[in-house]
Amino acid sequence: MHVHILGISGTFMGSLALLARDLGHTVTGSDENIYPPMSTQLEQAGIMVMLGYDAKHLQPAPDIVVVGNALKRGMPVIEYLLNQDLPYTSGPEFLARYILPKKHVLAVAGTHGKTTTTTMLAWILEVAGLNPGFLIGGIPLGFSHSARLGGDYFVVEADEYDSAFFDKRSKFVHYHPKTVILNNLEFDHADIFDNLAAIQKQFHHLVRTVPSNGTIILPNSEPALDDVLQMGCWTPVQYTEVTGSTIAKHSLHKAQWQAQLVTTDGSAFTVLQHGQSQGTVEWAMTGLHSVNNGLTAIAAAAAVGVEAKTAVQALSTFGGVKRRMEHLGTVQGIEIYDDFAHHPTAIATTLDGARKRLGQRKLWAVIEPRSNTMRMGSHKSALAESAQWADEVIWYQPAGLDWDLQAVVDQAPNKAQVLEQIDDIIEHITRHAKSGDAVVIMSNGSFGGLHQKLLQALR
Repeated sequence: MHVHILGISGTFMGSLALLARDLGHTVTGSDENIYPPMSTQLEQAGIMVMLGYDAKHLQPAPDIVVVGNALKRGMPVIEYLLNQDLPYTSGPEFLARYILPKKHVLAVAGTHGKTTTTTMLAWILEVAGLNPGFLIGGIPLGFSHSARLGGDYFVVEADEYDSAFFDKRSKFVHYHPKTVILNNLEFDHADIFDNLAAIQKQFHHLVRTVPSNGTIILPNSEPALDDVLQMGCWTPVQYTEVTGSTIAKHSLHKAQWQAQLVTTDGSAFTVLQHGQSQGTVEWAMTGLHSVNNGLTAIAAAAAVGVEAKTAVQALSTFGGVKRRMEHLGTVQGIEIYDDFAHHPTAIATTLDGARKRLGQRKLWAVIEPRSNTMRMGSHKSALAESAQWADEVIWYQPAGLDWDLQAVVDQAPNKAQVLEQIDDIIEHITRHAKSGDAVVIMSNGSFGGLHQKLLQALR
């Protein structure tokens, strides 16, 4: 079967392309924006990617067209697809129809941490010898690719974003998981959801699909998720807790799983199951969010029979995910990191973890508000505080941003400025950064190649 994917360079669709190829299908794709790391993965996999959305890409007609959720009515390729009556489906539906049947699906949902937690869970199952299949919305450092078919278990990053122009349901309602992690829930995706209640309704739809002999895992301090379960829940629930943290003071339920911090930056923590120690995770990750992600992954792995002590040992060798506080290099003593920041909470938790690790060393944050919600200004009142842990913040004002970032700078509790050119950002950092400093570049896009340009300039 010839499968053509519209929007193939997206993290989900690019991963889906690998799975379709591994099923034995001929896979091609089109996309307007093609950049690493997904473009590199597709090229190495031998999958042909065509630039732009041209109707000629559907000639001769493929057997099925998988339509990404960035494609809309009115685009010539979509009008051609419909007028020619070509068979088409969404990415989540393709996954559910051709890959997930007869698998025990473990789904990871939540506003933050989906990619990292999915990778953690897949890694634990891998170390335990279960040969999991997986689809990860990023490039995991412990695996060769972001997706594979695997055996009886399949770990999937379960996104609440809509499926396609013809299916406005959240992606995750297609997956019918038996084990589910609900990590957190905040307002996001303002381009498709009017408010938090609209997102909670979609999460409730996910909960409705989990069988009564399955497992739902979530932190015990997430009232927005409690509201979801109050709408109806027919599945046993297990709660997690990071003890000794500010979060734990707002606990709403007794936790079956606990993480006790050994170090304040989260680089070491002891795991307790029903109050009994299962060992200590010592890893390269930092931040309370990383600890919580790891704990929920351990709990989910236990739901399919992996002993907690095995999971603890596995996480101690966890390599991380590209673009999640990924260390790109150290030049002239200056550390450069890449982080996929898309929300004020993600910015805050990442910088908090970095602050705890760095101590008194100078922490720079270079932030591009690129997500649809950010560009709409829905979170602008929270941005200044979200970056408070950095010593100096550079906010990038890209062309087309509908609001002025100077308002964020005016509210900043730390040193901050707005710059409109990539070259100006590079010039400022190369002039003022010193050995021992750490620079965290935060964006959910390519940021105009800033990462490598800055490394080169420092060299």
